[in-house]
Amino acid sequence: MKWHEIGPEEVLQSINTSRENGLTEKDVQKRVKHHGFNELKEAEKPSAFLLFLEQFKDFMVLVLLAATLISGLLGEYIDAIAIIAIVFINGILGFFQERRAEKSLEALKEMSAPQVQALREGEWTRIQSKDLVPGDIVKFTSGDRIGADLRLIEAKSLEIEESALTGESLPVSKFTKALSDGHAGIGDLTNMAFMGTLVTRGNGVGVVVATGMNTAMGQIADLLQSAETMETPLQRRLEQLGKILIVVALALTFLVVAVGVIQGHELYDMFLAGVSLAVAAIPEGLPAIVTVALSLGVQRMIKQRSIVRKLPAVETLGCASVICSDKTGTMTQNKMTVTHIWSGGSTWQLSGIGYQPKGEFFANEQKVLVKDNKSLQQILTFGMLCNTANIYEKDDDYILDGDPTEGALVVAAMKAGLSRESLSKQFKMIEEFPFDSIRKMMSVIIEDKNGKRFVITKGAPDILLQKLDFVLWDEKQHYISSKYETKINEAIDNLASQALRTIAVAFKPISVQTIYHQHEVEKNLVFLGLQGMIDPPRPEVKQAVKECRQAGIKTVMITGDHVNTARAIAKQLDLLPPNGKVIDGAALSAMPNEELVQIVDDIYVFARVSPEHKLKIVKALQSKGHVVAMTGDGVNDAPAIKAADIGISMGITGTDVAKEASALVLVDDNFATIKLAIKEGRNIYENIRKFIRYLLASNVGEILVMLFAMLLALPLPLVPIQILWVNLVTDGLPAMALGLDQPEGDLMQRKPRHHKEGVFARGLGWKVISRGFLIGIVTLAAFMIVYHRDPDNLIYAQTIAFATLVMAQLIHVFDCRSERSVFLRNPFENLYLVGAVISSVLLMLVVIYYAPMQPIFHTVPIMARDWLLVLGLSAIPTFLLAGSLLTRKKS
Repeated sequence: MKWHEIGPEEVLQSINTSRENGLTEKDVQKRVKHHGFNELKEAEKPSAFLLFLEQFKDFMVLVLLAATLISGLLGEYIDAIAIIAIVFINGILGFFQERRAEKSLEALKEMSAPQVQALREGEWTRIQSKDLVPGDIVKFTSGDRIGADLRLIEAKSLEIEESALTGESLPVSKFTKALSDGHAGIGDLTNMAFMGTLVTRGNGVGVVVATGMNTAMGQIADLLQSAETMETPLQRRLEQLGKILIVVALALTFLVVAVGVIQGHELYDMFLAGVSLAVAAIPEGLPAIVTVALSLGVQRMIKQRSIVRKLPAVETLGCASVICSDKTGTMTQNKMTVTHIWSGGSTWQLSGIGYQPKGEFFANEQKVLVKDNKSLQQILTFGMLCNTANIYEKDDDYILDGDPTEGALVVAAMKAGLSRESLSKQFKMIEEFPFDSIRKMMSVIIEDKNGKRFVITKGAPDILLQKLDFVLWDEKQHYISSKYETKINEAIDNLASQALRTIAVAFKPISVQTIYHQHEVEKNLVFLGLQGMIDPPRPEVKQAVKECRQAGIKTVMITGDHVNTARAIAKQLDLLPPNGKVIDGAALSAMPNEELVQIVDDIYVFARVSPEHKLKIVKALQSKGHVVAMTGDGVNDAPAIKAADIGISMGITGTDVAKEASALVLVDDNFATIKLAIKEGRNIYENIRKFIRYLLASNVGEILVMLFAMLLALPLPLVPIQILWVNLVTDGLPAMALGLDQPEGDLMQRKPRHHKEGVFARGLGWKVISRGFLIGIVTLAAFMIVYHRDPDNLIYAQTIAFATLVMAQLIHVFDCRSERSVFLRNPFENLYLVGAVISSVLLMLVVIYYAPMQPIFHTVPIMARDWLLVLGLSAIPTFLLAGSLLTRKKS
């Protein structure tokens, strides 16, 4: 039904409810069965079992399962069991991480679920909004969030901010009368209130006419659930790596079998050796370690107040080259603060930010006492009296109940030592004429303790100036001549040039009478002065913007505010360079997409824009090759969040639809948290590169030692079980510890990597090949020295080769911590890595010296003198190349 077209009484009859008693519990239960709970349905989630099976669809995992099958068919059951164990552990890790991310978001949604006051069986009861059903009578007041779609049946000075739904930031005045326009858009339905919108002024009562997916917000949410999710750079890179490795594994298997058979070895033995090398070529631990690295990064990010909804998307943050951030609440505190007061030609500044009533007053940089300045005290007092907002303390924080502009006036008065309690003893409220968007002012009639009455009016300066007869100057009333008008306008322009929003305050004495007419009391006023306010930047954001710039990341501010306000905040944050452009929504709407793409790199501030413009901005930046992070909180922001490379929603002010579309939720709505998330994303990717470098260099070493030995017609230096042991133990533990490595000092001074950058970019391929080649050479050298010394003791030579390979890899792992040289980082900085290396050495010694292990791993005890050979050769791959690199850097 078109509820807005019928009157309140007809609505109540149609939906079968009562204004006096509301619904009965029996009614509620029936309607819950019919309509369901009042919540947005998410896309159907797979069962826990299916979610677990999903973990085994990865290309690398399928390769490992194929290797398991081959090992099993060849009778190598230990190999097969070990590989299955690794795959299973990987699946468990991925499963629990996805469940943990889900639970974190569910907890956040539970915290943000609004409560409402509903009339049930004649009594007002506070219930969760999800329990609302059509026909419920709901009342609400300033600061409440609407829990379902309502047809208004009472409205007193009611204004609702509907930006979450329409993108329009200004509150909409609401009424109860029926509307005749059958084709009105949501923004024009002034007798309706919609789920997720916020009451900013007044109070009202409504009847629930739609819940859950039948609400206006639910219909938009339904459209979003069919949107496709983009694959992240990390997923693409790992798939690419997996394909490379499988080709390498197959080529090696064929080569080894062919060379061995040509040299006269048995086909079965050569095939087994080939499969061993194929297993060696594939780093079994890579999927598990990638998952662990991402999982641990996510846990660190939760501690830094950001929740990752899509696990691999963490890495995408490391590619981000542009952050498009909302201004209000993200870069600023979303707490209007009075910073300047002007009255009678004098200007005062106020310190302190936010709603905490702590601050001092200054004139010409000299501290002043409010009680010594009558006009200052008067404008602060009148600002608090002509006001419906309230500030209260809760959990060591100060909370606003009411309109942000009025809250700023209250806090300014509280900084002067005024309070509602003290003023209520001196003044009595007689009548109130609430603010409305047509008059753009509010008036109250006050009676003092001497019985004298006067009117106080506050509002937009340009409107109030038309109502003036007098001005208070030097504590005396003067007729408002052109001279005074000029001075007042100069003061207004001066405050506006500082991007301050100005509120004018006026008053006049009135006679004691029983009836007051609004148009009578709001004329012939005495102008008292101006209060200038601004939503101040968060203190930590300026440094965060600077660090992002040093990291090669451009920060773009997007706001619905005026151009001057946006420009002033951007300058305070050092976000706007001298040649940076600021454009508004009107210019953006008129600009063709092709023109925007050409100039978008020069634009740093988009002002007076609606959420619909965000999608246009995202696509223009992506057309220039940028990886874009986009913040948003409203339903209309969701398409832009979805289209961005990394969508970021607000945990406090964000709608459920915006959170559902995003990859990252900021618990504290703070821009600085985005910077921390980008740093974490970069570090995670660098750590993944570190252990890919370590694992592949180690595996290249294993492959080459076997391949060179066969080409030289030598016995095999390593047996298959030794290769597998090295892969699972020596490679696995240190690689896992590399995933926990601290970021290098210059991580946030580097430019973002290109989103098409391959895993082997920036010289990683050369490092893998060169270190792997040397590891293979020194292992083969150790084997040949000992084997030629005693050809009859092959198992001893194989043990020496095994120990050399292990130690060369464990020394090499410290080199992997730096992009440049092992000498540039403190080896004891990562204690997890030190512990992993010590554990691997101890496990190696157990395999070599513990008698029950020796027949399984084909080892014998090594003599003390040969340890000098092992350690000396093991150090060569790392220190030879790292030392030469450092020398080149210094020169």
